[in-house]
Amino acid sequence: MSLASGFSWRSTKDGRVLIDWRGRTVTTLAGKRAGRFLTDVESADEEGTQLLLARVTGNFKRGNER
Repeated sequence: MSLASGFSWRSTKDGRVLIDWRGRTVTTLAGKRAGRFLTDVESADEEGTQLLLARVTGNFKRGNER
């Protein structure tokens, strides 16, 4: 899934979630963290998804994306 903020994420066949920013992988989630991320992103709107990606990748400052 791609977002206007430059973030994208994709699931792998082995259950991991790779999160990219502007085409470069910035973090990989596995196990419970990957499952929780997928559950949260499915229920979020576009703005909520952007905030979730920012938190997961560490690009989160004072409640706003950098």
